[in-house]
Amino acid sequence: MTTLINCRGKLIDLAQPRVMGILNITPDSFFERSRVHTETEILNQAEKMLSAGATFLDLGGHSTRPGATPVSEEEEIKRVLPATEIILKYFPEALISIDTFRSNVAKACVEAGAVIVNDVSGGLLDDKMYETVASFGDVPYILMHMRGTIETMTQLTQYDNLVLEVLDELQQKVAQLRTFNQRDIILDLGFGFAKNLDQNYELLNHLPDFEVMNLPMLVGVSRKSMIWRKLDILASEALNGTTALNVVALMKGANILRVHDVKEAIETISLIKAVNAR
Repeated sequence: MTTLINCRGKLIDLAQPRVMGILNITPDSFFERSRVHTETEILNQAEKMLSAGATFLDLGGHSTRPGATPVSEEEEIKRVLPATEIILKYFPEALISIDTFRSNVAKACVEAGAVIVNDVSGGLLDDKMYETVASFGDVPYILMHMRGTIETMTQLTQYDNLVLEVLDELQQKVAQLRTFNQRDIILDLGFGFAKNLDQNYELLNHLPDFEVMNLPMLVGVSRKSMIWRKLDILASEALNGTTALNVVALMKGANILRVHDVKEAIETISLIKAVNAR
């Protein structure tokens, strides 16, 4: 597997699992404590995550939870562009990922210094996305599996063979990305996106099956409904469940953990590394 990615000239080796910290520049993301709005809140959270060991910071300005209020492209840019700029002003070495399904938002933030594009729609919601990201030449693209739109995805969970169909749909998209000469691609199986509760666990269990694509994998299960619905708890109580599933993800080959709680994820990686060294 190719584990080296080029983030605008900075080479990152994903053979050692990395942590991506989540910063939601939104009023309605499902986990309230991940929401930041003012410059002070943004900088404090960025500093906390970077100090705890995050390799990447993932900035999002449009909630993708089911039932989220749609946000215009202009409003999304107004949220994430200043956040990108202020973080890089005070933390110039920070590696910022922009979480968006809109090519214009991605372009604006990359031009401001973001180094990764994280597209929850896998290109479904903007036909210019692949071309836009590839045009930079050295911006990795996180390709997430999803069906439909944010509004319809919960009704699109019918699969004859979940693993094979997700694999096939991702392979088709990778082939499309390669036609634009996209170099670095990171896979995200899209836990919670067009999958029901049991399907999320089936996919996590079959994570090694996706190694056939020879691409690094990001796993994002942090405090998601697949945890708190299964345990009948709140998202605010789902840190323990998140850690448990992150252990599974790491043991099954995950290269990046996308999380709200960086310190705990870093500790998890350290302990798994100690086990694997024996």
